[in-house]
Amino acid sequence: MSSLMHRRQFLATSGLAAASLLGGLGPWRQARAEPLALTIQNARYALEATPTEGMVSLSPDAPPPVLRLSRGQPFRAEVLNTLDAYTSMHWHGLRLPNVMDGVPYLTQVPLGQGDRYSYEFTPQDAGTFWYHPHCTTMEQMAKGLTGLLIVEDERDPRFDLDLPVNLRDWRLGEDSQFIDLYTARGAARNGTFGTLMTANWTSEPVYDVPAGGLVRLRLAATDTTRVYRLQMPGAEGRVIAFDGHPVIDPVLWPGPEAPLVLGCGQRVDLAIRAPGQEGAELVLQNDQPGGPRVLLRLRAVGADLGHDLGDLAPLAANPLPEPDLADAEVLEFVFGWSPSDAPVNDGFCGSLGYTFWSINRVAWPGDASGTGPLAELRLGRTYILRLRNESPNDHPIHLHGMVFKPLRSNRREVSGNWVDTAMLLAEETMEVALVADNPGDWAFHCHVIEHQKTGLTAYLRVT
Repeated sequence: MSSLMHRRQFLATSGLAAASLLGGLGPWRQARAEPLALTIQNARYALEATPTEGMVSLSPDAPPPVLRLSRGQPFRAEVLNTLDAYTSMHWHGLRLPNVMDGVPYLTQVPLGQGDRYSYEFTPQDAGTFWYHPHCTTMEQMAKGLTGLLIVEDERDPRFDLDLPVNLRDWRLGEDSQFIDLYTARGAARNGTFGTLMTANWTSEPVYDVPAGGLVRLRLAATDTTRVYRLQMPGAEGRVIAFDGHPVIDPVLWPGPEAPLVLGCGQRVDLAIRAPGQEGAELVLQNDQPGGPRVLLRLRAVGADLGHDLGDLAPLAANPLPEPDLADAEVLEFVFGWSPSDAPVNDGFCGSLGYTFWSINRVAWPGDASGTGPLAELRLGRTYILRLRNESPNDHPIHLHGMVFKPLRSNRREVSGNWVDTAMLLAEETMEVALVADNPGDWAFHCHVIEHQKTGLTAYLRVT
């Protein structure tokens, strides 16, 4: 497929307009009152030469679209489930009312075939977020139901191109059809890796960018398993946001000497000055065993615009409550093996059929378990969560509905930037601080989905 076709395909599925400086708005963003209609359905798409059947998307023949919202403006979406399996929709990273969070049994009844659910919320924060199912999670995410959600702010700096990128793997056989989406061996270790790496459902796409222009590259790790170690050698740029929020502490540019670690569920925004010479390329790659693997290329086109990164205004801060560390309560959480092969409760959302992991030595038995909260937090109080990974495996620990600041680690220096996912390395203990500012029951789990679905899940209650 030519780079032109890659670009056309991307623009068609992302809602970007070719002539837009900020990235275009999808057709649903026209001034009208009715909610956005989202239909979860089976799909067919050519990830390789032969189309893959039995995928899951919001379209029968395209990736889930990039949804563009405006900070402070109400958003309404009516989600219809046409699958013969139960589902729900979670808006990952957004601080929203608990009833809109899309977690089965905890915040809503799962959607059966033909069921609808209306999600309504007003985004408080601008940035890069994403959406995915939280029921029959492993199968539906692995088959495609992960999409980017961008909240724009009128104060956003002006870029020549805004490029959202959905990074994810697929488990395909030689016939380009799905093979086992997970394995017991993988679930008990780092997860079961895919056989095909893609960016926006394409292997090694090439995107044309304005020569000498400023590009906002929004990278989202939506894979069920892979922890990315990103490199972009030779590029002139800087990291401007992490997990949707503007960077406070500087983050090193992702180069060969210091790859940027992006765990499952995390996002990073890069501001890049494209090469001034037409035809010159920049390469985003993943550092992995066997050598770096190309994820995508940016190719400069046209006359040199001569723009400068120094001309970019900083991102406006989101309205986040600052933790009061002098009056913080410490809560301890241990992530590791399950002390027993505890029974599972499939409910309507299913399980993988076995238990390997636990939080504080208790394995989550299943979505319909009725288990009480892992901890109860008082509204408005500051907490320090001491997250201890006693396993030899990485765990991206995600908290719904709130964000936190990493404070310290026993293994490395950490940046004090707002995140919703703590990337816990093997045998790492990290302390993070948060203000319990959002009432409700909030899911708290590893975003390696095989870990999540085999015990490494719980929830925190804020009252």
